[in-house]
Amino acid sequence: MDRTDAPLAEIADGQLRGKWTPEHDVAMFRGIPYAAPPVGPLRFQPPVPPSPWTGVRDATAFGPMAPQNVGVMERIWGAERMASDEDCLSLNVWTPGLDSGKRPVMVWIHGGAFVTGSGSTPWYDGRGFARAGDLVFVTVNYRLGVLGFLHLAELGGEAYATSGNCGILDQVAALRWVRDNIAAFGGDPAQITVFGESAGAGSVGTLLGLPAASGLFHRAILQSGACAFASSRERAAGMAEETFKAAGLAPTDLTGLLEAPVSQLLEAQENVYTHHAAAALPYQPVVDGVALPETPLEAVTKGSAAEVAVVVGTTSEEMKLFTLMDPDLAASDESAIVARITEVFGTRASEALEAYRDERPGDSNADVWTAVATDAVFRIPAIRLLERQGAVNNDCWSYLFTMRSTAFGGALGACHALDVPFVFDNLDRPGVNLFTGDPPGAAELAQAMHHAWIAFARDGDPGWPRYDLTRRATMEFGSSCRVVDDPGRAERVLWD
Repeated sequence: MDRTDAPLAEIADGQLRGKWTPEHDVAMFRGIPYAAPPVGPLRFQPPVPPSPWTGVRDATAFGPMAPQNVGVMERIWGAERMASDEDCLSLNVWTPGLDSGKRPVMVWIHGGAFVTGSGSTPWYDGRGFARAGDLVFVTVNYRLGVLGFLHLAELGGEAYATSGNCGILDQVAALRWVRDNIAAFGGDPAQITVFGESAGAGSVGTLLGLPAASGLFHRAILQSGACAFASSRERAAGMAEETFKAAGLAPTDLTGLLEAPVSQLLEAQENVYTHHAAAALPYQPVVDGVALPETPLEAVTKGSAAEVAVVVGTTSEEMKLFTLMDPDLAASDESAIVARITEVFGTRASEALEAYRDERPGDSNADVWTAVATDAVFRIPAIRLLERQGAVNNDCWSYLFTMRSTAFGGALGACHALDVPFVFDNLDRPGVNLFTGDPPGAAELAQAMHHAWIAFARDGDPGWPRYDLTRRATMEFGSSCRVVDDPGRAERVLWD
């Protein structure tokens, strides 16, 4: 292949022109539509296939990101300067060769609480995976917030039965596209690993239990998210009612919602999200009885993903990213902490508080509560997934990320999302050091995690002992990498 010419790929819908990296070792194809624009009558509807094109389609620029209210994390890498549009259902491919190499494929689903994020984030640049792993790498955009997760079945009936899961069904459509087209990029549709962080991991957890996703991937990595992000129909219907009110619409004005400009929907979304985010995500997958018949964890328990190998893990101080912004927590006295823990453990609050303090002597009340909240939202759901999936497939691995950020005087600790630039080995990307700081051993840890993820995608084994209920072996990724058996056991058993 002449790598002085632009790379060309032929897929089912037409021909694509990408571009090479400056080193001419990885071909990049960006902004490839995997579904038709979800606009007009397709708003709040499941994705439908895109229209084919004639000639050669330019695929050198990222497509628009999904409409969103740009958050703090997104501002770090400059999302406010990126275009957004309802016509956002595109994906991006990095590949070392347009040949018949049958390389393993990794598909990344971005996080952002189901309301922010994009597959074009510089932190998610896939050339490192393609280059170091000799594999094909894919990132995906999907509908977010109101446009992706607003449950309208009670109002719109059967025609909107799956509207609360449009964002997840977008991901299914992207995975079908990968299955049908990735061979044109040198990839193997029989070796697909799906992975994500935060809402991306919650998406992967949902896909593990979603009937429409069955067979579309073979391995999964869930970073700081499991099968715990799903609303009941009743709660989702309540969120929809609040959204109508926040948008200034009558609770039955479906036409008004369909015709509302995106700016009106985003303003309403922000109002609802601000009111509910501290308790639970208002826009997330919905157990609607149609696309998602039961909770993902119930489905996994019954063997919905019995053929899928999984790696599941968290950071050790997930909730510091959020509790640092809670002024009430910083000023909490003993009675306030007891009250918070009582909401979680009820009459066992004193026992729980003692156990958490024993594990971290000298920590502040705020840090103790952060540990409880980290377990409630992230670590225990991760363990539950490992336990349930391990009962039907022993190809399960656990990890714990413990390296602490040195940014902001170390206040972030080993917080939520800190592991992402290490997994991608992208510590040099724009804005990363503002988040990670420069902890000793960071470069070595990034290489270790990066290659473990590659090993799992290539060989189905990340390189440490499997997780089982006897040993509960867990790889600790920190200043050194070591296997720890049942970390935090005294706290874990409290949740049993």
